Amino acid sequence: MRRNRRVKIVATLGPASNNEETMRRLFEAGADVFRVNMSHATHDGLREIHAAVRKLETEFSRPIGILVDLQGPKLRIGKFESGAIRLTEGDVVSFVRRESVGGLGRVHLPHPEIFQAVQPGHTMLLDDGKFKLRIVESSDVRIDAEVMTSGVLGSRKGISLPDTVLPFGAMTEKDRADVDFAISLGVAWIALSFVQRGEDIAEARKLARGRSSILAKIEKPSALNHLQEIIELSDAIMVARGDLGVEMPVEKVPGLQKQITRAARNAGKPVVVATQMLESMIYAQAPTRAEVSDVATAVFEGADAVMLSAESAVGKYPVEAVATMDRVAIEVERDPLYEAIIHAQRIGPEATGADAISAAARTVAETLNLAAIVCYTASGATSLRAARERPQQPIIALTPIPTTGRKLALVWGLHCVLTDDPRDLDDMVAKACRIAYQEGFALPGQRIIISAGVPLGTPGATNMLRIAFVGDETEDF
Repeated sequence: MRRNRRVKIVATLGPASNNEETMRRLFEAGADVFRVNMSHATHDGLREIHAAVRKLETEFSRPIGILVDLQGPKLRIGKFESGAIRLTEGDVVSFVRRESVGGLGRVHLPHPEIFQAVQPGHTMLLDDGKFKLRIVESSDVRIDAEVMTSGVLGSRKGISLPDTVLPFGAMTEKDRADVDFAISLGVAWIALSFVQRGEDIAEARKLARGRSSILAKIEKPSALNHLQEIIELSDAIMVARGDLGVEMPVEKVPGLQKQITRAARNAGKPVVVATQMLESMIYAQAPTRAEVSDVATAVFEGADAVMLSAESAVGKYPVEAVATMDRVAIEVERDPLYEAIIHAQRIGPEATGADAISAAARTVAETLNLAAIVCYTASGATSLRAARERPQQPIIALTPIPTTGRKLALVWGLHCVLTDDPRDLDDMVAKACRIAYQEGFALPGQRIIISAGVPLGTPGATNMLRIAFVGDETEDF
């Protein structure tokens, strides 16, 4: 199966879609990667999803990625005696460590690390940002905060602290257990929630030990202060606009989306734009015009993937949501301005031989109007470099390693094919030409350009280009 677009689609699975038949329809409609949110999923549920995805891979002969999204540390207030309290603007509410039922201006806060980290003047947000408070005094056992938004606050609501760097990592014991289980299944991507700094990535990397790739979700203001370090240490980045919009003024989020997307692209790391992209399709069969423009903006920016969350997990129209996103992406990439916008954002290659080879492949392919760029890749590095160039030609990634193919399912422009390593250079050219023809990218007589590392199978050693006719003749470059 060949997609008619270069941006990829991530579809979140949930009660509306985590059965084998719906997953097949989602894939046929355009989903390239399936996301499993471990805030709601169980290990047994993940095992069933994994088995269903592998059946789809066999049926369609195409690598399909699974993204396991860790829950991360969830901060919540305690219970109220009456189930809720009224917050009135100007009142001062006390948050206390002592375990008790809250009420009468007192809220139980069962997170001692918060008491250690907050300072007067910091902002506290409750219930997904519905309530805003300003901390006026804090100690090891009590925090007094002035209410800035009136309303009724219920028990066990979430708490966010956008100005505070909390003294704990991004992984809980539950997350560690989830990582171990996901890796045992062979899941390609692990998404790390509530990343604050580069050190948060280190623990996940240690657990993964190279068996899964790590995607860092940018959803906290503190992560923006360490963005370059986080990008450098991660394998991919997600712009998690929902939580980012809770902890920051919403008017800043569009600009931040562009900054994060371009920073990740410059580093050659895949970037996913997520949250509320087609939100109205949870209940409606058609999106709003604004939502279509939102998806289109991410595609014009050159994001590697766009993601559906509740739309495909619990919505009434999961397949229609994926199909809509697919149609929007195809139309954007056909737009006369698309190539110019993508080209304007392109940066020069890194000062390495592998990056220079990848940049040359794109230049040669565009200058000679070749049919496709074919990359032999073991670790995925060669194909990632090719995708970073955002060429006009399609990119075919050939790998003998299923995990690499599943990882690359998230990456812009890559059509992944699992195949054995070639025996020698002649076999390499013949195999590339044959697959380019079989997959519908090149006709007999057309030319393709092949990039690989020699000796063959050497990870990350992209050092060779070859132009070949789809037929018997080849010529060296």
